[in-house]
Amino acid sequence: MVPCGPCVIRGEKSDLGFEPIIIMFCCNWCSYAAADLAGTTHLEYPTNVRIVRVMCSGMVPPQLVLEALQRGADGVLITGCHPGDCHYIEGNLKAERRFKALHMILREMGIEPQRIKLEWISAGEGE
Repeated sequence: MVPCGPCVIRGEKSDLGFEPIIIMFCCNWCSYAAADLAGTTHLEYPTNVRIVRVMCSGMVPPQLVLEALQRGADGVLITGCHPGDCHYIEGNLKAERRFKALHMILREMGIEPQRIKLEWISAGEGE
């Protein structure tokens, strides 16, 4: 299980007002590599984004996304390899099915489904 406690979610209030805390689950092979590439080229990402590396976007259980929201995250972004490029063959397709199911669960719980997002990012897209 990936840690998702207060140490990951704790944020700071900005002088500009409300800055949503976003938990970003990144696939080790593509989107985390892209974030790493962005870092090596000295690009910055917003300080309100907390990156959590997972082996595959398909390995992020829905319970973990719900827990992140319950513990104070304002949004959750799950990122993985483009369809057809998954190192686990169909992990990103599994992530997509889970994402659709999570949308329905969030609606039933009275939570805005827009608080979660799924994106495909390749290792070379760290721009």
